[in-house]
Amino acid sequence: MKLTLIRALGTSAAISLMAASASFATECIAPANPGGGWDFTCRQVGKLLYDLKLVDQPVQVTNMAGGGGGVAYGYVVTERGDDPDLIVAASSATTTRLAQNAFAGMTADQVRFVGAIGADPGVIVVAKDSPFKTLTDLVDAVKADPGSVAFAGGSAAGGFDHMKPLQVLEAGGFTDIRAVKYIAVDGGADAITQTIGGHTQAMTGDMSETIGFLKSGDIRILAVLTDERVPGFEDIPTAKEQGFDVVAVNWRGLYVPKGISDDQFNAWAEKLQAVADSAEWKQIMADNGLAPFTKVGADFQGWVDKVIADTETMSRELGVIQ
Repeated sequence: MKLTLIRALGTSAAISLMAASASFATECIAPANPGGGWDFTCRQVGKLLYDLKLVDQPVQVTNMAGGGGGVAYGYVVTERGDDPDLIVAASSATTTRLAQNAFAGMTADQVRFVGAIGADPGVIVVAKDSPFKTLTDLVDAVKADPGSVAFAGGSAAGGFDHMKPLQVLEAGGFTDIRAVKYIAVDGGADAITQTIGGHTQAMTGDMSETIGFLKSGDIRILAVLTDERVPGFEDIPTAKEQGFDVVAVNWRGLYVPKGISDDQFNAWAEKLQAVADSAEWKQIMADNGLAPFTKVGADFQGWVDKVIADTETMSRELGVIQ
């Protein structure tokens, strides 16, 4: 029947029919090559959207690498700005780059951030024999002598790892952030090695990078930068409970085109909430070292707006942007 219909319609009409049909299938753009965090978000969330019958057809995943997410961002803004069937993987790297004007002048208000449903928690780490027993000990040492404490991290100066200890220090009343010593190295494992070896006094990164070293007893995690303690690691205190109101997580989430309607935006928020609430997603998080972090809809958009504003302010103070 389908073949007969296509022949009857003719080639051009058939193409139009297929294009119209395909337009109803959800597409998730992963702004990087296969295998990374954005690709993971699209493939895992996309699969559950279909498995949980939240969308009618399997989600198409498109990898669009380039510019640290900037190529995909520009494409969505200029070519797909009102497509209700398009979702795009995002993370803390997305908001950091937007705050630092790394997407060629494009701004965060050109899309809508619809939700985050998991995160790799930020951590502040010291070597097992460090004299710093609590996060307060470390902050007090920096206050007393900023040059006495160097932090190692896997991002460049001004990147997300650099921002984490600066947020903690500012929350503790220390404002001379340019005086804080930060050593950028090639990834979290190198940052931990620097700290274990005594070349730096602390490490800043994501929890997933530290688990092996934690289990071997080479390090202590002074604080996890989440709202609540991480399941499975309940002995590690949060920064918030130690008096430093900081949440810094490498969240896994999505944005959508700005031009979709409020009803369409809210519908995506509800679908993401349903994925987050599912037993299947909870198992995926446990299997991949992610902590619960669910913010959807207007709540998430408001949180993102504040994160970007704070990151922009801190980046100017550091001289990363003018």
